[in-house]
Amino acid sequence: MSNPAPAVHYSVRHETHYDYALPVSLSQQLLHLKPRPLVRQRLLDWQLSSDPAPSRRLDGLDPWGNPVCQLDYERPHDRLTLTSTMRVAITPRPAFDPLDSPAWETVLAGYRHQPGQPLDAAALEPQRFRFASPYVPFHADFAAYAVGCFPRGRPLLDAAHALMRQIHRDFRFDSRATAIDTPLTEVLARRRGVCQDYAHLMIGCLRALGFAARYLSGYLLTLPPPGKPRLIGADASHAWVAVHCPRQGWIEFDPTNDVVPDTQHILLGWGRDFADVSPLRGVILGGGAHSPRVSVHVEPEAAG
Repeated sequence: MSNPAPAVHYSVRHETHYDYALPVSLSQQLLHLKPRPLVRQRLLDWQLSSDPAPSRRLDGLDPWGNPVCQLDYERPHDRLTLTSTMRVAITPRPAFDPLDSPAWETVLAGYRHQPGQPLDAAALEPQRFRFASPYVPFHADFAAYAVGCFPRGRPLLDAAHALMRQIHRDFRFDSRATAIDTPLTEVLARRRGVCQDYAHLMIGCLRALGFAARYLSGYLLTLPPPGKPRLIGADASHAWVAVHCPRQGWIEFDPTNDVVPDTQHILLGWGRDFADVSPLRGVILGGGAHSPRVSVHVEPEAAG
């Protein structure tokens, strides 16, 4: 029997800095910056620093089970710097064959409740990710764009893989083409955007056809291995997708880079779309004009 592949270790530094035109008298920030613990992802260390220091800090879990931190500032300030540093160990993903998954029609049929059939949490959990959400509405155009990847009898994961490749082929990464509130129908029409757009579109296509798909937020390795291309989305937070398959569970796809995520993707958390797992969002009283400066650096480290 061969030995399992060793875990890959990373250190990550995520810094967000605000300079406010006017003093902020009150502020409340909600952070999704602590990695979610997973079977394949072990958190070795996490530190969060704030300048100025918050008046109050609350740590807990959000409705999706992701670690979340709330910071309250009750003293006037004209700047804010938040720095998240972490060390994680990620185990390689078990191999899977997209062809060894149920036909997509079989998966859809499984969502239909049969009278007298008991319901359990495991069966209900994917249902939460089949519906429209703030940034991913239902639209017939999404189904029309994806339907060619779903011919009769095709295994679900093979079809999802084909959809990922189609989006990657048809769309151009353009950091200036969209904002977070750009309608997804406009993203589809213009065929360009950033990783959040790629992820939202793939989710919208899958949900429009009836499948369960969720939004994943995290990081990418900044420096690729020797001889490998640099993935798009490094040096910033990244987004990708997971689709639920009854036999294999949740399987991840990265349409921005046309890859099945493995040890180069570090997960912070998941939700219905970006609104559920934004790395940082908040409300302030005062401040005037301002915009954040964000820097992310991910690098491998020697296993301890």
